[in-house]
Amino acid sequence: MVDQKKFALFLATPDSEFVKKEYGGYHNVFVETFGDEGEHWDSFRVVEGEFPDEKDLEKYDGFVISGSSHDAFQNDEWILKLCEIVKKIDEMKKKILGICFGHQIIARVRGGTVGRARKGLELALGNITIVKDAITPGSYFGDEIPDSIAIIKLHQDEVLVLPEGAKVLAYSEKYEVEMFSIEDHLFCIQGHPEYNKEILFEIVDRVLRLGYIKQELADAAKASMENKGADRKLLEKICKNFLKGRVPAN
Repeated sequence: MVDQKKFALFLATPDSEFVKKEYGGYHNVFVETFGDEGEHWDSFRVVEGEFPDEKDLEKYDGFVISGSSHDAFQNDEWILKLCEIVKKIDEMKKKILGICFGHQIIARVRGGTVGRARKGLELALGNITIVKDAITPGSYFGDEIPDSIAIIKLHQDEVLVLPEGAKVLAYSEKYEVEMFSIEDHLFCIQGHPEYNKEILFEIVDRVLRLGYIKQELADAAKASMENKGADRKLLEKICKNFLKGRVPAN
């Protein structure tokens, strides 16, 4: 009998009404993207101070840290607690996939510097350029490493200084660190492989209503997805291969 794989999702963002109505919450969005049949996924709403017991960390095969509207460089109690937990998981050499805020938290824990994005907020579908020389053929990217990947971007912070030992796997015109890895167990992405067009558009409409962005930026964000979409299947494959320790055949 094969042991059931177990994963933990650290949710650093509350469910929006739209996500609750359409998907049943962000837990389902992430599991639909990164999960496989027969696996067990637990969610911990770390933004609300909910964390697993440290003694239970060993039972998980991997962890995912979500995005957040909070800044990874701040010292809120829950952010400091998350950093402590991530440090312990890192010491255990268990796999952690960091998305957006999670990408920045891992950089912080490992001694990098995170701060406000030097070229400003990004809210759109964007292309990131893959650093092919930094990726081993036959790794979780597969043998055919793409030149670039289209991914949905929604952030106002960035990794300013990489931690020691980190490898940049992708960059863009605006940001030097779009994707990085450390050793074989930490994989970090600034963009959102779990987001689709509908989720992005709802977020754009919501932050526009709240006055966080101007109409011009909202229009540009939607226009970025008018004639193309994110490479979600490719991103899903890469992330799954990483989390599950798979070496793809092609």
